Amino acid sequence: MSYELIAIMMFSSMMLMLFTGQRVFGAIGFVAALSGVLLWGVGGIEIPFANAMKLMRWYPLLTLPMFIFMGYILSELKIADDLYKMFHVWMGPVRGGLAIGTIGLMVLISAMNGLSVAGMAIGATIALPELLRRGYDKIMVTGVIQAGSSLGILVPPSVVLVLYAMIARQPVGQLWLAGVLPGLMMAAMFIIYIYIRCRIQPELGPVLPEEERNVPMAEKLRLLRAGLLPLVIFATMMVPFVNGWTSLVESSAIGALTAFAAAVLKGRMTKEVFETSVRNTLGISCMFMWIILAALGFGAIFDGLGAVNAIESLFTEQWGLSPWMILILMQLSFIVMGTFLDDTAMLVIVAPLYVPLVDELGFNLIWYGVLYTITTQIAYMTPPFGYNLFLMRAMAPPEIGLRDIYQSIIPFALVMVLALTLVMVFPQIALWLPEYVYNR
Repeated sequence: MSYELIAIMMFSSMMLMLFTGQRVFGAIGFVAALSGVLLWGVGGIEIPFANAMKLMRWYPLLTLPMFIFMGYILSELKIADDLYKMFHVWMGPVRGGLAIGTIGLMVLISAMNGLSVAGMAIGATIALPELLRRGYDKIMVTGVIQAGSSLGILVPPSVVLVLYAMIARQPVGQLWLAGVLPGLMMAAMFIIYIYIRCRIQPELGPVLPEEERNVPMAEKLRLLRAGLLPLVIFATMMVPFVNGWTSLVESSAIGALTAFAAAVLKGRMTKEVFETSVRNTLGISCMFMWIILAALGFGAIFDGLGAVNAIESLFTEQWGLSPWMILILMQLSFIVMGTFLDDTAMLVIVAPLYVPLVDELGFNLIWYGVLYTITTQIAYMTPPFGYNLFLMRAMAPPEIGLRDIYQSIIPFALVMVLALTLVMVFPQIALWLPEYVYNR
């Protein structure tokens, strides 16, 4: 069987299984195992088992349950409420200040959880009602919530980058560090856009009334201390890692223990909270491990059967495309798939095809991981079926319709495209920090 036919058969079978509504890991793992037996022979069935052992021996995977547990503990601490009160008091006198504060809230929530869904839930339930009640434009603030929540998969500790690291066989620590500057740059671009827009059109983001701004300095400082708790937890976790005092797994354990200690000291660590956090951590961690296992098995068989050669030959020999043109086509395909798939499913489906090809073309796989993540963020907000669009529709109040949600993301999606372009043109935006830390 030709390489081209193998690639078409495996990829189309996988898509067909997914469209039947099967679980992602079940569909991909089944196609991988069946293809291995039918096309490779009896020995092909051993490849998924070999990758299961590889998964169990992958030490950095221990960071996954640690950070998920930390995120659940911090959500039970009601830290998001404290954060928003802090931004409300300190940013209220600025036009659009609460929208700017919401972006700050999303960055801090991302640093606690690593999942965009958590940021969306907190933004839609805490920030959105307050913004609407204070006269903010509903279209603008809907876009703010969606754009800010997307930072969760780029700012460390990103769970998506852990998954990419396993599939691409790259260090998780370098990928997390590579996401720091692009994530902060994108957040800063959102803030600049909101500030300029509200200066031009003041009615979009009015300042707080005088009576709400007259808060004693002692109360302001108390809120500042409460709001800085996630930064303290993040610092206790990342500073030892960046300085080389601890490994990544040890740092994740420090973060989880610090969050647990903070919950105990605040008197909010009850038996119910602990049991709920542990159960949810176990469920999410097992889900990701099954997905990683299926992706590794599919990638090993897809590559081993030579199907990757067909993709490379199609792009470089038959179509005569340059490496940069191939890279841009890859990013466009992510945006198309993102209209009907989430980030995990996209990565598992196309990583076995794209990662070896990116390596063959001579691009840095750490840098490409950041490009993939930013493109996924854009895809999340792309009509008609963007993942974040429907999450927002499910969580938004009745006065915000689907048309408002679609309209709200246009300027923020353009800002994200600009950020993606900057990282593509200037790779050191993503690569400088990991090179600096690891060269030390």
